[in-house]
Amino acid sequence: MPNRISSLDWEEVHRLLDTQGFAKLPPLLEPDQCQEMIHTYEHPTNFRSTINMKRYRFGEGEYKYYQSPLPSLLLQLRIDFYPELAKAANRWLQQLKKEPIYPPSLLEFLEHCHAQGQTRSTPLILKYETGGYNCLHQDIYGDVYFPFQVLFVLNQRDRDYTGGESILVEQRPRAQSRGHVITLDQGEGLIFPTNHRPIEGTRGYYRATVRHGVSTVTSGTRFGLGIIFHDAK
Repeated sequence: MPNRISSLDWEEVHRLLDTQGFAKLPPLLEPDQCQEMIHTYEHPTNFRSTINMKRYRFGEGEYKYYQSPLPSLLLQLRIDFYPELAKAANRWLQQLKKEPIYPPSLLEFLEHCHAQGQTRSTPLILKYETGGYNCLHQDIYGDVYFPFQVLFVLNQRDRDYTGGESILVEQRPRAQSRGHVITLDQGEGLIFPTNHRPIEGTRGYYRATVRHGVSTVTSGTRFGLGIIFHDAK
């Protein structure tokens, strides 16, 4: 897994993050790794919390936050993605004329989260059955947050489910919202903003708020794996 992540064309990934705010990744998880993560769903001891989305009017479906220690595959993904994304995060801060604040390793960043009282793990697995969807939202969880997160789809589109596309909606100041619809096959990933992204305008960079969600699953069951880098209060 480290080799697959480190061997990504990170120059191109950074370019996509800067120009469009997100980057779709090639398949990084093998089908057996996807099944390994799906199988964790049925074991309650893996999780600290289960959320029924309909109950909270978040959408329709269910997601579960993993308990620490995380499954080894998930932990490795979180560790290996962080350094390159921290470079992008600091670059975005500088574009907005702010000081870079994200340390080079996930461990250092989590130590900062924990010092601020954010100690609960946030990586999660999401399950949508026919009719399920996720409303547009952001995953902040506290005063300290990391500006990127990564999503993997764990089963195969058009075989295990239909619909269920990933949605990003970008709100630029004094302008109409812009939407992106991204389809992911099994094992493919998506890097996208947690809160906002910088966009270059005529007077320099400005912030555009970004929210994400999932369109309605029209048949079958869709499993997703969400990698959030900051911990929660």
